[in-house]
Amino acid sequence: MNRRAVLLFGLSVAAWAQPAYDVVIERARIVDGAGNPWFTSDIGVRGDTIAAIGDLSKATAKSRLDARGLVAAPGFIDIHSHGGRGIFAHPAAENLIRQGVTTILEGNDGSSPLPVGAYLDKLGATKFGVNFGLFVGHGSLRREAVGLDNRKATDEELAKMRALAAEAMRQGAFGLSTGLFYVPGNYAPTEEVIAIAKVVGELGGMHISHMRDEAAGSLESVRETIRIGEEGGLPTQVSHHKIIGKDNWGLSKETLRLVAEARARGVDVTVDQYAYTASSTGTGALFPQWSMAGGPKAFAERLQAPEQRAKIKAAITDAILVGRGGGDPKNVVLASCGFDRSLAGKSLGDLATGADAVAEKAIEIQLKGGCSAVYHAIREDDIERILAFPYTMVASDGGIPAFGVDVPHPRNYGAFARVLGRYVRERKVLSLEEAVRRMAGFPAQRLKLYDRGLLRPGMKADIVVFDAATIADRADFTSPHQYAVGVKHVLVNGRAALLDGAMTGEMGGRVLYGPAK
Repeated sequence: MNRRAVLLFGLSVAAWAQPAYDVVIERARIVDGAGNPWFTSDIGVRGDTIAAIGDLSKATAKSRLDARGLVAAPGFIDIHSHGGRGIFAHPAAENLIRQGVTTILEGNDGSSPLPVGAYLDKLGATKFGVNFGLFVGHGSLRREAVGLDNRKATDEELAKMRALAAEAMRQGAFGLSTGLFYVPGNYAPTEEVIAIAKVVGELGGMHISHMRDEAAGSLESVRETIRIGEEGGLPTQVSHHKIIGKDNWGLSKETLRLVAEARARGVDVTVDQYAYTASSTGTGALFPQWSMAGGPKAFAERLQAPEQRAKIKAAITDAILVGRGGGDPKNVVLASCGFDRSLAGKSLGDLATGADAVAEKAIEIQLKGGCSAVYHAIREDDIERILAFPYTMVASDGGIPAFGVDVPHPRNYGAFARVLGRYVRERKVLSLEEAVRRMAGFPAQRLKLYDRGLLRPGMKADIVVFDAATIADRADFTSPHQYAVGVKHVLVNGRAALLDGAMTGEMGGRVLYGPAK
């Protein structure tokens, strides 16, 4: 045998001596993310990829995880997240990992960093625990081109927004988010959004929307969201779908009918939801959008005019009685106030008595910069109806909060675990297989993340292993800083972020790029 043959033979022996897999997850109850019935098997992970699913009992591996009696599923994808700030401050994203979330999409509600590329480059230069993608926000585009003016964009301004949207898509955005309830998105006519959506659609992106109204105007708002997709030529999504206010409860029957009818005629429209009876946004949500035009200085000046102030107060009172306030100022609970941390956990009803005094207190708070708040005005019937709808996926609308600071919405800690515990195991609104599809395969398909969201050989090894009998949310509205329970192991790109219920310190997250990058 010549020297070359000996060297080659030696290399082959060395290669054979290497373990076949980095990790083998043994005898798991596999729920694959596509909605298929579960089955029992092993999963072999090599590097960042699922290399095999089958009987791997005789295969060599660097480590083995016993998953007997546990579910293995693809890591959950949170298509509506606000984790952009927290990912830098708390990069391990423990609140997400402990729910089984391995991918988040930021830039929702019409608000995103610009330029998208610079933000993603900055994040990519750091280490973090979950995969991260970004939408480009219509409100951010409008702020850049038009400012906070309450008017129609000029042709030149619209052209600038379209150009910025195209640039964002080429830099890696997954699509266009709109926040047509918020300033300045609320000032845009539907035609403006459609014109921008056409650019995004041509580059393979989707549209995802916080609609103009989630209360009395829900039907018209769903129609508008559908129209943006239909005329814009791109997939469109009603985000965090809910029905706010007692007088509007039950409207989900009609909003879901509109979505089903649109799909029947060929419009690619879908829904996402967090399953809680309260929403969360800034205290500015109580104010009429016209009052915010021009920014804080213009807002303060309007309040100096008695007639304007009276109109603003009347709108605040109406929002509390029939909208986000759920009929009682005690339903508006402050979550975080930068100017006064002691206000967190107190309701408007705690701070003032009587409609006039409550409105004045809301004005005082807003003049100081506003607070985030939790609004208790959603009914359980609508939640379950929306969740059961076949075109609804699960999302959180949460972020990555500082543990123990303020009183944020519990969705930050429990949105995905809550569905698996309360609505699968207890309420039986969904089967386990269908719930996992809503959390993994469905959003992956929506985002064109064709290498994630399913347990298949060749897919990225984002995997969650949990106990279906115990998984649950523990966070509630009074004590929100409580991690979910029942998740045992989490792999992100093949790296174990959670092992035997303990965080490992591994930072396996990656920046994900949209279809036009």
